[in-house]
Amino acid sequence: MRLGHAGFAEKRRAPLAAMRTTLITTTYNWPAALDVVLDSIAAQTEMPDEVIIADDGSGTETAELIRHWQTRLPVPLVHAWQEDRGFRAARARNLAIAAATGEYLVFIDGDMVLERHFIADHKRAACPDSFIQGMRLHADPGLTMRILRDRQTRFSLFENGLSERKFLLRSRLLSLLEFRPTTSLRRMGSCNQAYWRAHLAAVNGFNEEMVGWGMEDDELAIRLLNKGYRRRLLKFSANAVHLDHPKRKPEGLNPNLRILADTRARAATWCQQGLDAHPGT
Repeated sequence: MRLGHAGFAEKRRAPLAAMRTTLITTTYNWPAALDVVLDSIAAQTEMPDEVIIADDGSGTETAELIRHWQTRLPVPLVHAWQEDRGFRAARARNLAIAAATGEYLVFIDGDMVLERHFIADHKRAACPDSFIQGMRLHADPGLTMRILRDRQTRFSLFENGLSERKFLLRSRLLSLLEFRPTTSLRRMGSCNQAYWRAHLAAVNGFNEEMVGWGMEDDELAIRLLNKGYRRRLLKFSANAVHLDHPKRKPEGLNPNLRILADTRARAATWCQQGLDAHPGT
């Protein structure tokens, strides 16, 4: 039941065909999930030019796994690690951006199992004026256990334990119908996104003042929109399955909401603690 996906308009795709692409994967102390994610990356029909693991302080088991995959993956695999000092995903991603050599950066989390056309779909959808928000399907606890046990990277529309299964359908027509600029932050999530590196540098990347779970991707999106870039939703393309895990959302009022509200109120386009703090940017 999967329809063909010949790509977006030739006039847009052609100038971008040769762009260098970096896949950035965040992780923290879940090597079993990262192992399956790397399996799904290795199975891509079109590989990124490099993969960078943005590691927010994982231990030796994750480091050993990455060393193992560095001998197996057909493209360079870089381990960008920082000390474990709490949830600092924004800084981990900035370190990965600083290490990246690609001009187009695709972001996923270390619990996202990629459909085999994921990178090809993201490259095909790239727009010079936009950043891209992809979708994710959710595996329930039972399916997550099966994925980890069997190293499963392919899924059926009739898969038990999978929510929002409609997004398994790859359809050029449906994708184009949904692929329009929006200022809404609905479905915002850095688990499946793509940005031009130059756009991230123009707003100073992720805001490292935001520590703890959540909102760093929303805050970045607001600054990009304030800068004049567009946000586009990529549905029925670049599909990925999110593995189930305990929720990391903190109890009570999230302090990152204050920073988010301030960015919105000031119509900010720049953060003070961001990408420019790291060599290579």
